[in-house]
Amino acid sequence: MNEKYIPLYRKYRPQTLEEIVGQTHIKKALKNAIEMNRISHAYLFTGPRGTGKTSTARIFAKSLNCKEGPTINPCGKCPNCIDITNSVPMDVIEIDAASNRKVEDAQNILEKVMYAPVNSKYKIYIIDEVHMLSNTAFNALLKTLEEPPKNVIFILATTEVHKVLDTIKSRCQRFDFRRITTDDIVKHLRYISDKEKINITDDALYSIAKNSAGGMRDSIALLDQLSILDGEEAISTDDINNLLGRISFDKLKALSAEILNSNPQGAIELLEEIYNSGNEPSQILNNLLDYLKNLLIVKNCRQDIIFELTQLNEIQIKELSEQVKNIETHQITSLINKTENYIKEVKTTNNPRLWLEVGIIDLSNLTENTKLAELQNRIIKLENGAPATQINSANYTTPPSPVSTMHKIKEQIMAQQKSTDIKKSDTEASETPKENDEKPKITSEQKTQKEAPVTSTPSEDDNLEFSPMPVAKPAPSGDISDLWGQLLSAITSKPTEALLKQWGYPVKISPEETVIAIKTEIFLNKFNSNDKKEMVGSAVNTLFSQENSNVIIRLAQPNDVVIKSSVSKPMQPKKVAPPIQERPDFPDEEEIEQAKQTVKEVEPDAAESARTNKHTSGILGHSDQVNMVMDLFDGKIIE
Repeated sequence: MNEKYIPLYRKYRPQTLEEIVGQTHIKKALKNAIEMNRISHAYLFTGPRGTGKTSTARIFAKSLNCKEGPTINPCGKCPNCIDITNSVPMDVIEIDAASNRKVEDAQNILEKVMYAPVNSKYKIYIIDEVHMLSNTAFNALLKTLEEPPKNVIFILATTEVHKVLDTIKSRCQRFDFRRITTDDIVKHLRYISDKEKINITDDALYSIAKNSAGGMRDSIALLDQLSILDGEEAISTDDINNLLGRISFDKLKALSAEILNSNPQGAIELLEEIYNSGNEPSQILNNLLDYLKNLLIVKNCRQDIIFELTQLNEIQIKELSEQVKNIETHQITSLINKTENYIKEVKTTNNPRLWLEVGIIDLSNLTENTKLAELQNRIIKLENGAPATQINSANYTTPPSPVSTMHKIKEQIMAQQKSTDIKKSDTEASETPKENDEKPKITSEQKTQKEAPVTSTPSEDDNLEFSPMPVAKPAPSGDISDLWGQLLSAITSKPTEALLKQWGYPVKISPEETVIAIKTEIFLNKFNSNDKKEMVGSAVNTLFSQENSNVIIRLAQPNDVVIKSSVSKPMQPKKVAPPIQERPDFPDEEEIEQAKQTVKEVEPDAAESARTNKHTSGILGHSDQVNMVMDLFDGKIIE
């Protein structure tokens, strides 16, 4: 009863390199250095807390100063080994840099460095948490660290190596200690439990190892704390949760189920039960965050690594797998982000319970109508022009993958480019003047700039094999106003194009049938009685890249809807107005008589204009007005 109790993490501190758990790469390097007698003057041990930095430094010092050493297996019985084990050595000086960080402390070390070791071969300085030294103290040690006296070794240990000066690090051999794996921690805890006769389950040991974040000292300390609960029944995970103030798996599962089912009422009722059990708001949210993290892992990781990442048993992982079937990854990540934000609010507010309840209600409403496939389907329907009232969010189909959709877009772009090239080549061929044709010449470049709508098509070098960002779809190529503008541009005769633009409008334009309405009967007869209909048919063939298109030219009817051309004009950055739909403006009898009278008057004027042009300019050419009348009525000029 009078013997002082020794905590387990001190009682089971490793005494040889072989007893160090994990850190295989460091043990091998130090063993080789001892066996090959290549001992450096300065070492830097860095890594997370509880991974064995100070213990390794003591074991290394014991291996070097043992009476049988340097050896990789110190005897542990000689005075030097016993003094190091009891932390009272003469020639191994341990310094806590956190409390000895001034330049005066560094100068005190330098004064004693000059003395030779008393009982050992080496005089070893172990400076723990060396990053706490001030810059002046570091600078005072620089020269000594680079060229220390004979038989003096410095071992620096730190958890924050980035705070150590680069000039210090460059003078040391650096060894990075890694976090100890969960399996290694569990094996060592089982060894200690058997030695101390602690009745504890394997699941509880896994919970301890998981809670220690890779630190052996924290794990052993928690096991030491749990050992006082030892009784007839084995220590279980519930005992650990109660001791650490953690919520049980079943409670977290029930709370997350209410959240994922968008049931705020049920979530609040369950939250009240958990809160009244003595759990703090920040603790509840942190446990929920850990549970959501496990859901994310089960949703996206392979079965063989889920056990290692979550540290849960098979039954718990099976329950998580069932729970993630009806949710998506982006929903879980959204819940994680929201939970993290509310943890920050709870830590900084004066009313943590208020923010806890607000957070749970917010999380419970987050997943409603947020399935990614449903949202994508709604966007696709809206882009295709469907009214919002016709989109039923309850019934949807999973949209195609972005990559397959991009392949279809690429095929449509290439088909449109091919059609445009065909139209341009046909237009240039039809616009080539004959030898005897005296019409003004218009180059193909000028014609393209004048007629072709401003469009941008991707080059072949553009990389189309990618998942596109969500952008609005272009206007469908089947829009009748767009097709009407393309059809007018494809007509090779300018007078015919001008006549159609002024006195005609489209009723239907499709590869199967094209219907064009003419406002007056006098112009309708001209279109049906000569080759103007053939010109229109040729333009339709060019537009749809086909032959023998069905073209109907008829008189306008009262129920027709007038569609104007949507051909865009270059150098005008104004927004293009939507197609104007209006009823056809039928000419009255006076306008028809006036059109007939104009035709009668134009014919002699055209002949007179031709004679005037011939005698005044000496050039055999005609005005555009004369050419239009001649082309319209198949006329000729009689000298």
